[in-house]
Amino acid sequence: MSNLDWARPLAERARVDSATFEAEILNRGEPVVLRAQVSAWPSVAAARGGARNAAQYMEKFDGGVPVQVMAGRPEIQGRFFYDDTVQGFNFNRQMVPLRLLLPELLRFENDPAAPVLYAGSAPTGQLLPGWSEANPLDLTLPGAKARVWIGNATRISTHYDGSANLACVVAGRRRFVLFPPEQLENLYVGPLDHTMAGQPASMVDPDEPDLERYPRFAEAMRHALVADLGPGDAIFIPALWWHNVRSYEPLNILVNYWAEGHEATSPFTAMIHALMAVRDLPPRERAVWRKWFDHYAFDDAAERVADHLPEAARGVLGAASPSRTDRIKQYLLHALGAR
Repeated sequence: MSNLDWARPLAERARVDSATFEAEILNRGEPVVLRAQVSAWPSVAAARGGARNAAQYMEKFDGGVPVQVMAGRPEIQGRFFYDDTVQGFNFNRQMVPLRLLLPELLRFENDPAAPVLYAGSAPTGQLLPGWSEANPLDLTLPGAKARVWIGNATRISTHYDGSANLACVVAGRRRFVLFPPEQLENLYVGPLDHTMAGQPASMVDPDEPDLERYPRFAEAMRHALVADLGPGDAIFIPALWWHNVRSYEPLNILVNYWAEGHEATSPFTAMIHALMAVRDLPPRERAVWRKWFDHYAFDDAAERVADHLPEAARGVLGAASPSRTDRIKQYLLHALGAR
C-alpha cells in the first residue's frame, strides 16, 4: 500500500445496532469505520473463500442486466482520471453483462498487466435481484437502496457525495482517504460540469501529491483521515465529505447505501445557476445579493423571514411542503422560460 503517513487514522467502532447508529452516528456529521458491521453476510463468507468463490456467489443472483463498466489501459495504474487536456478521460465506458465481467476479472487475476475494469453504482435490485434480501443491512438510512461496485485494482479520484453514504466491503481490501468539507478550496477541484462519474473531483492524486503544482493541498493533508477496510467492514461517510477510494485486489466488491436525496433540488444545481446569475455581477451588486442569499437561505432565522405575511400569502417563502416545492418549481420553469 502507498505511504500515507500524513493522514490520521479514522475513528473506528465495533459493530453497532440500528438504534445506536441512528442516535450516535447518523446525524453527527463525522465519518467512522464500523468494523465487522456486515461480517455475517453470506456474500462476505463466500469472499473469504477467495475471488472465485466471491464471483460464483454474485453470479447466482445475476439478473442479466448489463452494467456500465469503466475500462482503462494498464498504463493508468488503476487511476481513473482526465486525459492531459482535461477535456477527455483516460478510460472508456461500455455496457457489459455481469456474466461476462466477472469471468474477465478472474481471467486477469494473476496478470500484472491487466486492464483496469470497474463497474459502479448498479442497483442490486436490478443487477442482482434477491441479493439484498439474502444480505440484509441491519442499519437504517432514510430512503437508501443497495448499489454494487465491482472491479479490480482501481483508484477513484477524490470526490464528494451529496447524501450520507454507508459503504460495505464484501470482497477485497479498500483504502479510504477522507477530507472534511471545509477543505474545498485546498483540494483543487476539477471541472464542475464535465466529470468522470457525476460529482466533481479533486485534481490532486493523494498517493503522489504534487505540492509544487497544488501547494494548498498541504493544508488539506493536515486534515486528512485514512482507513483500511477488509471484507465485512463498513464505513459511514456524511454528506459532502470528500473521499478517495483505492481497491487492491484482482476482484473487489463493495455495496453502498446513499441516504435519500433530491437531485432536482440539489444545492449544487442552485450554485451552478448562481455562476450565471451572480458571480459575474459588479462587486457592489454581488455584495447586495450576498445579503439576499444570507437573509433568505443561509441565516439561521431564514425560515421566519415571512412571519410578517399572512400564511396564505407567503408563496415560495412558506414552510417546507410538497405544495411549496411544486410552487417553486413552477416559478423557476416560468422564469427560465421567459429568458
